Amino acid sequence: MTSWGRSLPNSGGGPERALAQIDLGAVERNCGRLRELLHGGAELCAVVKADGYGHGAVHCARAALAGGATWLAVATATEAAELRGAGFDCRLLVMGALTPADVRTALLADAEVVAWTPELVAALPERAGPLRPRVHVKLDSGMGRLGTRDPDEVRRLCRTVADDPRLELAGLMTHFATADEPGDDHFPAQLDLFTAVAGELREAHPGLVVHAANSAATFREPAAHFDMVRCGVAIYGLDPFGEDPAARGLEPALTLESYVASVKRFEPGDGVGYGQTWRAAEPTYVGVLPIGYGDGWRRSLSNNARVLVRGRARPLVGTVSMDNVTIDLGADADAEPGDRAVLIGEQGGERILAEEVAERLGTINYEITCGITRRVPREHHCDGAPL
Repeated sequence: MTSWGRSLPNSGGGPERALAQIDLGAVERNCGRLRELLHGGAELCAVVKADGYGHGAVHCARAALAGGATWLAVATATEAAELRGAGFDCRLLVMGALTPADVRTALLADAEVVAWTPELVAALPERAGPLRPRVHVKLDSGMGRLGTRDPDEVRRLCRTVADDPRLELAGLMTHFATADEPGDDHFPAQLDLFTAVAGELREAHPGLVVHAANSAATFREPAAHFDMVRCGVAIYGLDPFGEDPAARGLEPALTLESYVASVKRFEPGDGVGYGQTWRAAEPTYVGVLPIGYGDGWRRSLSNNARVLVRGRARPLVGTVSMDNVTIDLGADADAEPGDRAVLIGEQGGERILAEEVAERLGTINYEITCGITRRVPREHHCDGAPL
C-alpha cells in the first residue's frame, strides 16, 4: 500500500496532510517475539490503553491476540467497554483507579478490577449488583502510586476477597518503577519484596494470577515474569530502554507522514516562520509540510528535528506552528510539491525512530506516539496490504 492510500474527502485525490500508518503485522510479530522470552509458562497481556499508545486500540488488540497475547489491559473503564463493544471475549483487566460509576462500567464490560484498600474491597459488592467482580490486589512494592505498601494489608485483602462469595480473588500484582534502568538497585528490591509476598499468597490461594513485569522487566529479568507479563510499549515496536528496537528484535509499527505542500527559494538572510528563528545562511530552498503541533509534532522540535524526503534527511528549520513545519531542502532543491515526507519511519534506506524524536525532546518514545492527535488519521495495514 502506498503512503497515498487514502485521500481527503471531496478533495479530488491527493495525499493526506498528515497520516499515521500502523503495520499490524509488526504488532503481531512483536507479540510473538515477547512470547519467546517468557519464562515458566507465563502468559502475555497486551496493554492497549490510551488508544493503543496512539496506534489504535481495537486494531492493535486484534493483532496482539493473533500474536499470542491471551489478556488485554487498559487504564480506564471506558476503554474496557470500548473493547468489549468491539467483540473481544478474552480476559480484560482495568488497571487504573475507578469511581463508583467506573466500577459499574468496568463490571458490565466483564472486566477485572484492581483494589488496594479495605474500603475499595468493601464497596465492590454493592456497586456490582448481581455481578461478581474479579479482583486483583495490588502491592505497592516501590512505585509509590496505586497500591498498598503494607504486605500484611495485602494478605488481609486477599483473604477478605477470597472469603466473600460475592467476589472472586483473581490476581496479585505490582508495578516496577525502574525496570528500564539496567543496573539500578530499586528494581531488584521491588522484585524481592513482591516475590516473597507472592510466594506466600500463591500457597494460600491456588489459582491466583501473579503479575508484575512491564516491557522492560520482561526483557530484563525472567524471574519477574511470574504467571503473566503486561507489555505495552514493546508490542508497538518501541524499545522499553529508549534504544534501537531492532537490537531487541522489535519492529516499529507506526510511520508518521506528511507531504511537501510548497517549495520556496530563499536568499541569504531570508527568515521563515514565527519569530524568524531561522534564517538562510546561503541560497537554498525551503519546503512547507502541513503538519504541526496541532497534530502532535511538538513545538520544542523547532530547529531540532529531521524529516525524510526522497530518501534524504532534511533539517526542520524555523518554529513549528500549529499546522505547518518548514524544512531546508538545500541549494539543489531536490524535492517538489507532492513529495512524501516521513517524520517517523523509513524512506530510501534512512530512518527516523520515535526514540530519536524522544531524545531530542528529553522524553520517552511512547509520549511521542501517544501525543499524535486525533486529527491525524490512523491507517492500519498488515505488511503493506490494506485491511
